[in-house]
Amino acid sequence: MEPLLILVLALSVVVGLALGLLGGGGSILMVPLLTYVAGMDAKQAITTSLFVVGVTSLASLLPHARARNVRWAAGLVFAASSMSGALLGGLASAAIPGGVLMAAFAIIMLASARNMIRGRKKDNDAAAKGRSLLLYIPVGLAVGMVTGLVGAGGGFLIVPALVLLAGVQMKHGVGTSLLVISLNSASGMLGHLNSTSVNWPLALSITAAAIIGSLVGARLTARVPEQKLRRGFGYFVLAMGIFVLSQELPNPAGLVLASAAAVAVIAWVLCTKVPAVAAICPWRKAPAGPAPTAG
Repeated sequence: MEPLLILVLALSVVVGLALGLLGGGGSILMVPLLTYVAGMDAKQAITTSLFVVGVTSLASLLPHARARNVRWAAGLVFAASSMSGALLGGLASAAIPGGVLMAAFAIIMLASARNMIRGRKKDNDAAAKGRSLLLYIPVGLAVGMVTGLVGAGGGFLIVPALVLLAGVQMKHGVGTSLLVISLNSASGMLGHLNSTSVNWPLALSITAAAIIGSLVGARLTARVPEQKLRRGFGYFVLAMGIFVLSQELPNPAGLVLASAAAVAVIAWVLCTKVPAVAAICPWRKAPAGPAPTAG
């Protein structure tokens, strides 16, 4: 077996691990892996990523379903709308240059990194009462369009949307996200296959490696502190997004924009997490003082 193929398969296990643990992150890593390590062109990498991530998500869905971490009604309604968007996005991608798709992918990576580092507000199943499933349709359609266009934005857009709209706990958002990602990826891939071919022997080998990682990740869900893992992964995705942006945009503009994006995200993190820095951030509101006493 060639050393490059061994490296690709080893990194694919890491992609699967992220999917099993976080309910997302597969395509965020898989597209750069296929592009810069496996040497695929952008459109072939996106199409292959949709297949690998879709099948891997389906495999890691099973242990989550056994643990009752899947909210089927919310997931299927969300998936129905997002699959339509994914198919449309996949068809539309044929008319968009590969470099533009990769630059858009990098921007999504930066946004995902910000969300992962920031974390999400806690919620619970009781908060879902009174929320109509119809609310999922426009959000699902938008998420699906992004997934179909650039092969990314699945879990790290779906999980927060489910937590916000359905009011589910984080572990249920992760499990339900895997259901949506598997259906979304299949729909998006069908759109891409209209204009792109896939190296099926390589895709199947990568998928097998990713499934191994996903099953391990699903088992570790209850044991690994999700918040610390998500933040660490977020910083890694941030670095990858900056790298992809610098590679896809012409220099020196690409390097300047990538550096500016890095500075902006780091400044935001410092202003959010470090009280001493937050005090001097111009966009942060000063805490309200104590209410005046009557007298």
